[in-house]
Amino acid sequence: MSLKIVVLAKQVPDTRNVGKDAMTAEGTVNRAALPAIFNPEDLNALEQALRLKEQYPGSTVGVLTMGPPRAGEIIRQGLYRGTDTGWLLTDRLFAGADTLATSYALATAIQKIGDVDMVIGGRQAIDGDTAQVGPQVAQKLGLNQVTYAEEILSVKDGKATIRRHIDGGVETVEAPLPVVVTVNGSAAPCRPCNAKLVMKYKYATCPMERKGDEPWSALYEERPYLTLNQWSVADVDGDPNQCGLAGSPTKVKAVQNIVFQAKESKTLTASDADVEGLIKELLDEKIIG
Repeated sequence: MSLKIVVLAKQVPDTRNVGKDAMTAEGTVNRAALPAIFNPEDLNALEQALRLKEQYPGSTVGVLTMGPPRAGEIIRQGLYRGTDTGWLLTDRLFAGADTLATSYALATAIQKIGDVDMVIGGRQAIDGDTAQVGPQVAQKLGLNQVTYAEEILSVKDGKATIRRHIDGGVETVEAPLPVVVTVNGSAAPCRPCNAKLVMKYKYATCPMERKGDEPWSALYEERPYLTLNQWSVADVDGDPNQCGLAGSPTKVKAVQNIVFQAKESKTLTASDADVEGLIKELLDEKIIG
């Protein structure tokens, strides 16, 4: 049995140290001002896909991502770890997309790829923390979905057996293929890059990443695998009105860092009077209620 797997991955701005330049005047994240990293939970998802590839010979894994040309690095990071291919959705019409527009673009790309058995992505991205894209992709494609996955245990007789980590414990479920799976950060971490694969794919780029004067330019003719798939809105037969800012009803006014500092502390006993006094104070301060 072989599987055709697509991993949804995102190059995200490292929001751990957000400064005043983190937002643009239009209310979108200023990605150029922040360092870019592979979304952490998407790496957990990638590991699950690579394990399935090893478990079921003949299976293929491809990374699907959307972003500016520099997001091609996400595809390379996948190739370095053992994926077979990748697709970069890059077009000015994709810019400024919220979860609705992002899921639309990804769904149209998956339809273009075709005959996909499993779509695997991280539970959520650190630049939004919405956990909406995976389920929205499943809904748009009319596919089954399993969220909060911790391990994809097996695939047999057209069904995937998946262990989920949910509130209150762990459960094991079966889902018919094709299926969309979103993976928790508590899943197994992704394997490191393979040195041989890094040497093989280090010059792999999307056409828009190239300046044209690279010393290794001749390699692109000799080794077609070094040219990564690059798709525009037109390439995936997308509707421009449903992409990017045009297709995004969500508007972000501002992003602000809030640092909690403990300025005072209280020591309470277990007496009824102390407990009642604390509850009254919390109610008065509108912290609870």
